[in-house]
Amino acid sequence: MDGYPGVTGGDSTQQQERHYYLLSELQTLVKGLPSSFQQRLSYNTLSDLALALIDGTVYEIVQGLLDIQHLTEKNLYNQRQKLHCEHQALKQDLARKHKDALQSCKSHNLVLLKANQQAELEALDVRVREEQKMMDKKIVAEMDQKVIDQQNTLEKAGVPGFYVTTNPQELTMQMNLLELMLKLQQKESQSGLL
Repeated sequence: MDGYPGVTGGDSTQQQERHYYLLSELQTLVKGLPSSFQQRLSYNTLSDLALALIDGTVYEIVQGLLDIQHLTEKNLYNQRQKLHCEHQALKQDLARKHKDALQSCKSHNLVLLKANQQAELEALDVRVREEQKMMDKKIVAEMDQKVIDQQNTLEKAGVPGFYVTTNPQELTMQMNLLELMLKLQQKESQSGLL
């Protein structure tokens, strides 16, 4: 098994051994999935997945996609946090402005001032909610696009089970396939095969 990394097309015996090894490992890993998904992963699908994993390129693609996803998630989280901090600053500024106005307000204008301040506060709350809603929609849209990009990349790389879909069951199946690949990659890394 020492010869598996970087198996080239020239040695079909080595490729066949590596294919059987990967297939056997995948069959073992599949047993850890819910039975509904086990039934959907046929021998042929697992065999095709093992073939796609032979030279290690798919592992590199998956790792690259994970890195991009983590950077995207971190960036979107930071954008959301920045917006939250801006909103907090606006609320604090408004509270300070209101406090100053109350301290310098004549008693006969107090009722009117408080009503105006309440209206300002409500308007700011509406603005904050709308901006947060827009940001959350942007985040969901960007993550949805990231999923499509990942599906497209893996489909083009010839990884079985990957194609562009929004079907929740198919998405879960694709996540399970990714999990299998990552577990197999980790096992191979730990045993020195990669």
